[in-house]
Amino acid sequence: MNYGDRLKKLRESQRLSQQQLADKLNINRSTYARYELGQTQPNFETLEKLADFFEVSIDYLLGRTDDPSNKYSDYPTLIKEDKKDIAKDLEKIINSLENGDGYSHFDGQSIKDLDTEDRKILIAFLENSLRLGKRLTKQKLKKHW
Repeated sequence: MNYGDRLKKLRESQRLSQQQLADKLNINRSTYARYELGQTQPNFETLEKLADFFEVSIDYLLGRTDDPSNKYSDYPTLIKEDKKDIAKDLEKIINSLENGDGYSHFDGQSIKDLDTEDRKILIAFLENSLRLGKRLTKQKLKKHW
């Protein structure tokens, strides 16, 4: 089952129209409709909103697992400042990869050699890793206070 089918199934299980869900997530209905049709993929922020709304993991939404549980739901959520920090860090990493200042290969290829889809996958992976790292750090700090 692809992500569009999963989104539709989850939305219908909540007895919501596309418009109702789009309103709840503060996104355009036509944009959401394209997600369900598999014509476009949601960005990470939208995936996060969808996963939080349906209380499932992002991996489940993307079809990477059939287990809908969100293993990280107990970790602190990210605030606006955290998201800004992550965006800055991600931009630094991407710039470093593009300029060859750091480890500039992904699966044996330079980031400049990647096609659009592989580049999006790499960026999503890096962003997801930064977000999880930030949440884990916040959890660790919370335990020490």
